Amino acid sequence: MRIGLYPGTFDPLTLGHADIIRRSCSLVDRLVVGVAINRDKGPLFSLEERVAMVEREAARLSKTTDCEIIAHPFENLLINCARDVGASVIIRGLRAVSDFEYEFQMVGMNRSLSDTIETVFLMAEAQHQAIASRLVKEICRLQGDVSKFVCPEIAEALEQKFRG
Repeated sequence: MRIGLYPGTFDPLTLGHADIIRRSCSLVDRLVVGVAINRDKGPLFSLEERVAMVEREAARLSKTTDCEIIAHPFENLLINCARDVGASVIIRGLRAVSDFEYEFQMVGMNRSLSDTIETVFLMAEAQHQAIASRLVKEICRLQGDVSKFVCPEIAEALEQKFRG
């Protein structure tokens, strides 16, 4: 069984993330969506809320693919998480050249830590290239419409966070 790991903070899960998850399913038999516990980023949503977002999307996408998709919270090194879940490939989404520069460094470090785990990059679809969780939160905080960037349940969750 080919297992892939798609890591991220997913604060919140965007349509761009969902697209990478869906497309990753053509590469692996099981996709583990690693939900990072990154205290330095100060996420808007709790770990439990972010995992629930991923699980809802995974349930939806599993119905349309032949791939098992699971959410997995993690706080250790990415390469150790990949080993923990049995992944042979780490999947990363790229939106722009600036993403590549950061990811290029990460791949080099990860290859130094383990030369048996490959990294695969998927380019974001054109309609998702501008979507960033940080910007989605900012748009919602300023009472803008985020329905083009996240699924309806997440748009509602964002509004509840900012408007109580």
